[in-house]
Formats: sequence, structure tokens, C-alpha cells
Amino acid sequence: MRKSKISDFHLEADDRTEEEKRKQKAPKKDGLASALGLSKEAPKAPMDTDYQEEMEPVKLNFDKGIRGEASRPKRDSSTFTIERLFEAVASRDVNKLDGLYQYLHQNMKKLSDSLYQSYGKTALMKALLHLKDGKNETIEELVKVSERIGDIKEFVNAAFTDSYYKGQTALHIAIERRSMFYVKLLVSKGADVHAKACGKFFQPHNGPNFYFGELPLSLAACTNQPDIVSYLMENEYPADAKMADSHGNTVLHALVLVADNSNGNTEFITAIYDRILKITARLHPKIKLEEKENNDGLTALKLAAKNGKIGVFSHILQREFQENHYKHLSRKFTEWVYGPVHSSLYDLSSVDTNENKSVLEILIYGSEIPNRHEMLEKEPLSCLLEDKWKKFGGGNFLVYLVYLLIFTTVAYNKKDATQLPFIPDDAWDYLYVFGQLLTLLANCYFFVIGIVGMTRKRPKLQTLLIDGYYEILFFSQGLLFLVATALYWARRQEYLGFLVICLALSWVNVLYFSRGHKHMGIYSIMIQMMIVSDILRFFFVYIVFLLGFSAALVTLLMEPQLKNQTEIENPSLSDASTTNNKCVTPHYQNVSHTILQLFKFTIGMGDIEFIHTHQYMEVFYLLLIGYIVLSYILLLNLLIALMNNTVKKTTMESAGIWRLQRALTILEMEKRLPCCLKKSFRSGVERKLGTAFGDDRRRCFRVEEMNWNKWNTDLVNISEDPGCCDRSQRTDLDSPSGGFSIGLK
Repeated sequence: MRKSKISDFHLEADDRTEEEKRKQKAPKKDGLASALGLSKEAPKAPMDTDYQEEMEPVKLNFDKGIRGEASRPKRDSSTFTIERLFEAVASRDVNKLDGLYQYLHQNMKKLSDSLYQSYGKTALMKALLHLKDGKNETIEELVKVSERIGDIKEFVNAAFTDSYYKGQTALHIAIERRSMFYVKLLVSKGADVHAKACGKFFQPHNGPNFYFGELPLSLAACTNQPDIVSYLMENEYPADAKMADSHGNTVLHALVLVADNSNGNTEFITAIYDRILKITARLHPKIKLEEKENNDGLTALKLAAKNGKIGVFSHILQREFQENHYKHLSRKFTEWVYGPVHSSLYDLSSVDTNENKSVLEILIYGSEIPNRHEMLEKEPLSCLLEDKWKKFGGGNFLVYLVYLLIFTTVAYNKKDATQLPFIPDDAWDYLYVFGQLLTLLANCYFFVIGIVGMTRKRPKLQTLLIDGYYEILFFSQGLLFLVATALYWARRQEYLGFLVICLALSWVNVLYFSRGHKHMGIYSIMIQMMIVSDILRFFFVYIVFLLGFSAALVTLLMEPQLKNQTEIENPSLSDASTTNNKCVTPHYQNVSHTILQLFKFTIGMGDIEFIHTHQYMEVFYLLLIGYIVLSYILLLNLLIALMNNTVKKTTMESAGIWRLQRALTILEMEKRLPCCLKKSFRSGVERKLGTAFGDDRRRCFRVEEMNWNKWNTDLVNISEDPGCCDRSQRTDLDSPSGGFSIGLK
């Protein structure tokens, strides 16, 4: 192949034989579907194969036939085609590359030319995919030839063009093959350390994939290669740890996403994570790598919370560096130690609810996170939630109790709707009107918070009754009262039905405010779980049986009217008046009466008062016995068994479920606080830390923990103050804000 050069315009010469051109022709694809990325077919070729490889059809800008040169029918031994080149590097036989430079030089070709690429894959990539004991001598030869030809940068930075492996370069392959030698070689030759492998194989999807963050540094980190990570960050052409992929994820985000919560995986992930933080802090002290957000507005810590990566999440929350020049990277600062008691300050940045998308909000509202109740037990989250409950949890209960007393008093002293407008005469009447207004405002508030709570949580359909249980109850409570109010002002006596149901529901919702206390909270959770998981399913099946058998009985006993019974169909006025004055006893030919009687049979209170003269009494008794067996014997006993199983299951997980439900209650209460009170109820203290950043002030939360495993090991490394020994800085720590945790950690 010859390449003519005019300014920046390059023409490649094609000296392939006609037979080779026919072999490399491919069937045409739907151009529109391919351009839009809508083609659903598998990738044209695997990343690499030891069998016959299908080559990409070559489209060149120039052909020797244009210049009047005849194509040679056969190749001589000095000709290097892409097949011969790939076969040579795959066999790792450097002798098969003898004469390569002379051939390229004589024909004005380069190794980076499209004629030597198959969907972007070059001979260098092919060679790296065929290492043996970490070596392939053809690689050095290819690099040397490319340097002599003058296309070394284009050659080492060539990338796959196939949509499945798009963007992958030789450097990615060298890192994946864990070859430090070839990584150094490629970087020294100008390999792009920020190249992005963004093909479908490197993106999260349902099929086979390996998402590592697209960048070479992220690939080295996610495959546990600390030496290569250090080299990429500290060489002459260093990789930027702040660089993000197409999802906005940095190397820290990528590490979080490949974590799987196993012990071995968590150990290497956290080690690489800390190494990257330290190197970045040493090379770029002012860069706060952990604060960088991805396209979803999540930092590495928040991403760990959202994806349930509890191992990495716990490490980030509780990370503490003892070295002075790395202390500013810590999120935990040990204040003092006495025996097994450790008093520590935890950084609340990104954790507390005063920030948008805080860790607490992500965990508590994240109904799709399976282990969120375990993550909420980690410090400082556990003690932080306890502190919030003590500050404003009990106050909310008292306010709601006052509302209940007012509502009950107003409902008990109800006025007749037909007497509107009601004009107060004395002080008690004015108090009654005032109570009505307070009750109306309160229920409007409950109606709104029910809608806001559902909007904030956005539970899925299958988790609606669990995650939105009390939101549904408060919404229903407010809605019932608003309907009752509308009917009351419309002078309709039907308002009373809605009012009393709202009153009963208001008392039931007291359980919501009792969830902060452990024993009542667990009891409330058991009731909730039995309602949503057992009773609702029972009622669905029971209603099917009840309606089905009721319809069958009424149909059986209903006698059709005869056409000649005109007197019965058209009674006179005197007969009608006489009929209206009679006491009509309902019977089983009435649908509502039948449903009520069958329900009584379910609870053992049925009364068999049937017409014995009916000609189908055998069928009637058969239906009745079938209904009693299915509903009274089968369904009720099945419900008892299911409820017993729910109690056992809830008891085993009661502590975790209770903490999650209480955390949800606390967060909802905190959001309802007036803005003027939120600041005064905010947890934690402002603390000036003596770190490498100088005036490093953070809002911290103190936790005192019992740790018998470490009580006599860290004493020599811990000063009385975190980061400095100036006792004058302890004045702002005398606040009681904090928590106490006992456990073996």
C-alpha cells in the first residue's frame, strides 16, 4: 500500500488481489439501523479468536488500478497481508516478521493503516491478546518497526471500531493482561492514558459485560493491580483521577460499582480506593476527589449507599488515617480512648439531611436497596438517628395527641348539618368553631403530606403497600375529612359516615408515632406486615368466594315472575300503601341479605332459616356446605397459619425492620419541622481539625463506642484531640450531641 500525502489529506493504495478483495467483502447491512444503533445482531466478530478470523472489508481512497497498475494475481513471500501479520503475532514467532520494515518502507505503508486493521484491531492488539508467561516478542518488533516508519502514536492509540468493543486500545488490553512491562512500554511510546473503551461490552446491560469505568486507570483499579495504578498516576504522562467516563463516573465510582460485598473483594477494593486517594492528595493536595459527582449527582459514598455496597460504604464512612499529611482524607477522628471506650468524631458531610441527596435520604427512601436496614446500623448513622429521635420524635407524638383530643371532642359534639349556618352564642360555641378549624387545617396538612410522601418515595407497585403504608393512611384520613366537610356544608347528613371513619383512622395512625419506641415499634411493624402480606390476600380470596356463592344461592332461589301476574306487577294505590306498612322480612332471594348471612356463617353466627319447600334444597345445602368448608374451615385456618409465619419471620428480622421504619418516621418528622426550628435541631457540632488543610472546619458527630478488640493496641497512636493537642479547641465539643454504641468491632 502506498500513501500519497497532499497537505493533511492521505490516500491509501490497495494492492490486494481480486481474490483477497472478494474474501473480505461482507454482506450489506441496513444503513439506517446501523447508524442509529438499532441493529440487534451480535457483534460481527469476537474480540479475538484462534480460529479463522473474519476481517473487516477495507474501504480505501485510492487503488492501483486508477494509476494504471495491474493487480498481481499472486503474492510473493515478501508480501505482508493482515492475515499473515495476525498469524505471526498470534504464534509469538518474531522470525515471521522478518522483512516487515523493508516491505512497508518500499510500499510506503504503515502499521496503522486501515488495511492492517480489522474493526479497528491492529496487530499490536492481537499480539497483546496472545501473551504467554506475560511475554510476546513480536510486540517489541512491531513497536520498533512502527517507530522507524513514523506512525508510533497512531499505532499504539488505534482503537476498536466495532460497536461491541468500541474504544478499546492496546493499553486497555495490556492492563487487562496484567503486564506492567507492556503498560510501561506503551505509555512511553505515547499511549493515551485517558482513552475510553465505551463499546457495549464495557457498559452495564443484561448480556455479558464488564463495566470498569472505561478508562485505563479504572481498569487497573477494578482488576486489583495496585502497581499499575501507581504507575499510571505517577509516570511522566500521568492519568488524571478526576477524569470521568461517559456516565460521569471517576475511578472511585467504578471501584464502588465492581464491589460485591464479599470479604476478599471488599479488602482489595478498599485498599485500591485508599491508594488512589493518597496518591491524589500527594500530587494534587487541593483536589477533593471524593466530592466529584457523576451524571446522577452521586459521589462515591452516595453511589455505594444507593447500590447497597455495604463493605465499601462502611469503609468510607469510618475511614481514618493516622499520618498527619493524610489526616484530612479521614472521615473519622478519634478524640480519646480510655480502656475499651473510643470517643470518635464522624464527618457529617454528604451524610446528614441538610444536604440534597444525602446518604440518609438515599438509604431510607431507597426501597430497591435490599440491605438498607443493615447499612443504617453502621456508625455514625445509627447514633445519628437516635439523636434525632430524642430531639424531636417525642414532640411530634404530643402534637398529634392534642390534635386527636380536639378532633374527638368536635366529632362527639357534632351539630346537625341542616342547621347551617351555625352562629355561635357563647364561649363554648366559639371553642367548638375553633376546634373545627384546627381539625380542618390538620387534615388538610395530612392530605398534603400523604401526597408529598408518596411523591418523594416513589415506591414501585409491588412495594407500594410496604413503603407507602402510612402515607396511604394519612392521605386517606385527610381525604375522608375533606369529603365529610364538603357534605357537611352541602347540608347532607351523609357527612357523618365519612367523619366517623376518619376519626377511627386517626386513632389507628397513633401507631405511626409510636414506632420510635422499640417494643411498640416492633409490634406496630408486625401489625403492618400481617395487614399487607396476609389479610389483604385473604380478603381478596374471601370476597371471591363470598360473591360467587351469594350469586349462586340467589340465582337458585329466585323465582321468575309470570306474565299473567299483572296485579302483582301493577298493584293499586291502596294495596301499595298496605304493603309499605308491612314489616318485610328479608330472605335468601335478596343479594345483600344473602351476602350478610354468608358472612355470619364465616364467623360462626349464621342462621339457617331456609324455605324447606323449595324443590332444589339438595343443591342449596351442597352450596352452603361447600362455602362453609372453603371459608370457615380452610381460609380462616390458612390465615391463622400465615399470620403465625409472618410473626415468626418478623421476629427474626424485627430489629432491622424496626430501625428502618423508625428511620423513615424520623426523616419524615424532620422534613415537617418549620425552617426556623431545623437549624436548632440539627445534629453534630462544628469542629476545627488540625489537618494538612490548615483551617479545616467540619460538622462532626460524636460517637462513643465500646471496642474490646482494639482497646490496648492503638493507645500509642492516639492523641487526646484528633489532629492536634491544643486543648483550647475542645470548647466546642462540650455539647452533648452524640451517641453511645456498644459492640465488638
